[in-house]
Amino acid sequence: MIVNTISSCIATDKVEESKEFYIKHFDAKITFDCGWYVNLQFGNKSSELQFMAPQQLEQPKCNCAGLMYNLAVDDVDQEYKKLTDAGLEPVMPLEDHPWGDRGFAIKDPNGVMLYIYSEREPKQEFKQYYR
Repeated sequence: MIVNTISSCIATDKVEESKEFYIKHFDAKITFDCGWYVNLQFGNKSSELQFMAPQQLEQPKCNCAGLMYNLAVDDVDQEYKKLTDAGLEPVMPLEDHPWGDRGFAIKDPNGVMLYIYSEREPKQEFKQYYR
């Protein structure tokens, strides 16, 4: 199988809050919005998220505990300042990591952890794991 793109769709009662959060803080663009389902695009065609209100009683809402999205950015320090100045509280502090990045984390309205990072040179003990 050749997958051309992959994206995540979160079933939630917070479609509107999610849409506004990602537009405000991540410059997301709406590519589809019928009220109960929204598709957001980030930077390029292969970076998308969808949020939808459950359409059937038996359709469960997403339990986002443990779900994390990794967002690679050019300047993590600039993004950290922008997001904390906007009042968002980091759930993981901004710091350098030996595996080869500098990053921090916040949560979205659904409880999804967003790990925002910029790549750095990994420490010697982690270089062996890269391919």
